[in-house]
Amino acid sequence: MNNRLFEILVERGYIYQTTNEEQVKKILNGEPSCMYVGIDPTADSLHIGHCLPLIMAKYLQDAGHKIIIILGGATAMIGDPSGRNDMRKMVQGDFVEKNRAGLEKAISKFIKLDGENPALVLNNADWYKGYDYINFMRDIGVHFNVNKMLSCDAYTSRLASGGLTFFEMGYMLMQAYDFVYLNRKYGCRVEFGGSDQWANIVAGADLGRKLSIMEGKDPETFQAFTNVLLLNAEGKKMGKTEKGALWVSKEKCSPYDFYQYFYNCDDRDVEKLFKILTYLPLNEIENIMSGDIRLAKRKLAFEITKLVHGEEEAKKAEETAKALFNGGVDLENAPEIIIDEYMPISDVIVKAGFANSKGEARRLVEQGGIIVNGERVQSFNKLLTAEDFQKGYMLLKKGKKNFVKVIKK
Repeated sequence: MNNRLFEILVERGYIYQTTNEEQVKKILNGEPSCMYVGIDPTADSLHIGHCLPLIMAKYLQDAGHKIIIILGGATAMIGDPSGRNDMRKMVQGDFVEKNRAGLEKAISKFIKLDGENPALVLNNADWYKGYDYINFMRDIGVHFNVNKMLSCDAYTSRLASGGLTFFEMGYMLMQAYDFVYLNRKYGCRVEFGGSDQWANIVAGADLGRKLSIMEGKDPETFQAFTNVLLLNAEGKKMGKTEKGALWVSKEKCSPYDFYQYFYNCDDRDVEKLFKILTYLPLNEIENIMSGDIRLAKRKLAFEITKLVHGEEEAKKAEETAKALFNGGVDLENAPEIIIDEYMPISDVIVKAGFANSKGEARRLVEQGGIIVNGERVQSFNKLLTAEDFQKGYMLLKKGKKNFVKVIKK
């Protein structure tokens, strides 16, 4: 038991919403309880967006709480309408069994599936088998108000497009019933997940309370909390690369590409990512952030890659990145340009002959084609500073083959 677990999750920036903060705090900091989180089982791996609730799950599991992972074999047959402009594609009925091995392998990177206090992985399709539709609607559907459902953010995009179907509205009912089923079967008291699932999560807690009151039981049994979404400093979802989603399976995304993604992240995101995607103590993170931001980003990339792919793969990725830092460049004989002042990156690109105009330089930056000291330039408005010349020069690259040493007088 960790009687400061709730405070730790808050300090690191995980917890975003709670159904009742005092009750959630009491459960998390108290004796071991059963808690669950749902995972979309429509792919055979997890992407980086799944990691936050699973990292939180490790904190919960390490504190002695029993964790249940739900693979939505039933709910995914409908598809969550949250944030969607169109209806999700229907999947084939055997997708969970096809993907389960890959998913469990990915989940095991974060929490224990065997040994002491192992997490339980369940498929919610199992408890809908034999549950008659009419009985389900009489038992569960009667507790849902359509007007209240339509006011939820989960349906906003679908309503705006004029395409919301009754089929999709069933998703919330089913996810809500999952909580009730798990409470009755396993004594589950808490649901957690990403904040984009808040409406569905609250629906489950509300349903559980209504049924508890009808049955003369304690309605406070049903509590929930969400984690922040993985957003960058500009408010956009992180985890998209040129090759697609940032998968945790090395067959889908190599450890090197995974490492490079975080090494090339925006400077403004580094401290937050340390707190929510690594287990480093907060005082150590503070010390790291007080130093060179490039070293901090290298440490960040290593720690997250180690978490997902193991220390050996993280070391290989780091060594590969260092080897490719100069891209095979013969620095002794590399072409050089000299600048007299710290100027905008656009001017240096033109001066180096990599572009004929600032407009062309802008396009190169926006397309990700300009690299400074091994790090992809994120902004066309970047102004060079002394930090860029820590080695006595700055290595400017266009693509893989064009490079120049920039020296400031």
